[in-house]
Amino acid sequence: MNKEITKVDVTSLNRRDTNISILIIGVLFFIFGFVSWVNSILIPYFKIACELSNFQSYLVAFAFYISYLVMSVPSSYLLKNVGFKKGMMIGFWVMALGAFMFLPAAYTRTYEIFLIGLFTLGAGLAILQTAANPYITVLGPKERAAQRISIMGICNKGAGILAPLLFAAVILRSTDGELFKQIPLMSPSEREIVLDELIRRVIIPYAVVGVVLFGLGLMVIFSPLPEINTEAESEVEAQANSDKKSIFQFPHLILGAIAIFLHVGTQVIAIDTIIGYADSMGIPLMEAKVFPSYTLALTILGYTLGIICIPRFISQKNALRICTLLGSFFTIMIIFSNGEINLLGHRADISIWFVVLLGFANSLVWAGIWPLALDGLGRFTKLGASLMIMGLCGNAIMPLLYGYFADIFNHREAYWVLFPCYMFLVFYAFKGHLLRKWVA
Repeated sequence: MNKEITKVDVTSLNRRDTNISILIIGVLFFIFGFVSWVNSILIPYFKIACELSNFQSYLVAFAFYISYLVMSVPSSYLLKNVGFKKGMMIGFWVMALGAFMFLPAAYTRTYEIFLIGLFTLGAGLAILQTAANPYITVLGPKERAAQRISIMGICNKGAGILAPLLFAAVILRSTDGELFKQIPLMSPSEREIVLDELIRRVIIPYAVVGVVLFGLGLMVIFSPLPEINTEAESEVEAQANSDKKSIFQFPHLILGAIAIFLHVGTQVIAIDTIIGYADSMGIPLMEAKVFPSYTLALTILGYTLGIICIPRFISQKNALRICTLLGSFFTIMIIFSNGEINLLGHRADISIWFVVLLGFANSLVWAGIWPLALDGLGRFTKLGASLMIMGLCGNAIMPLLYGYFADIFNHREAYWVLFPCYMFLVFYAFKGHLLRKWVA
């Protein structure tokens, strides 16, 4: 028989306990970011080492993020049965297993095993995300939810800046630029030897990552993080939801999950495709590796402005509206702007800097959608959160669409996939979140 889990209402937590909880969740978001955004360097790296097409290389993102679709609802039931803390521990251990799978994959240079490892990493992360996002959303006043999520975003994207740079520093060497040019000219046997050596550079980093993730699982179970009660409803929520039997009776939630699907897709395209776009301009990998960090740095700038300005100067709803409109504008500029410029030591077409600027446009979209989508769900909050996390599979689908169109047309034209996404996000920001019935 399972021991009953003692839960607390968030309103009973004092300021110190709340701040400690926010700090712990911030560490979790740092881990999320580090593991997730390293994909931006894995994609071009695997493309070279495993000799892949654009479409095949973006299976890295697909394998990692499709696990959210598979695992999110099971994660909500897991958390309901074992609680947040044990659920987080399990999530870390599943992630550790995925990291350790990189070892046999690298020894055999088998791309399929890498993809299984990435799927397993994503499955563990889905459990952690299903716990952490509703946790931080309800851990304080509702009108400041976007502010708290922005703080988490800084932790996430800060790790995202470090991850590709640290990973590149470990696995790439100063002579690799010339090596990559020579690989196509090598004999088959010589090329096999070089590519085997290249791919095995990931063994030590991912062995270390696996050990760290396993240790974090042990740490979180002994942390002072309280179990929170997300099942309780206010009298107003209970009355409003008295006739609700399913989460599908909440239009603002369903549309919010679609918005999350599209938002994370636009975000991962902006970050994970920018190295490939730079390569299409003739910028070598050793130089292009910093572009994802530029994009993430602007995302952090947006988060910082959100922390300062929400809700004192601007509501989280209006911040969402501004960001979605900016995303639409920057997408048009990527496609239609032309001309080389020198900026930050790079000579490149101006359009790549509008891809970088998408980092700013995307910054407060996640933070704006979550509180609007979870508003008034009451006892449906945990299941609603799992549906929102399922939307993260947009990270899996959208890069594949981009890669498909990049192979058919070119890298620039492929950015057209972003425009309808931002149009839906604009609709949700202005109208969709207000819908409480499917039929008026």
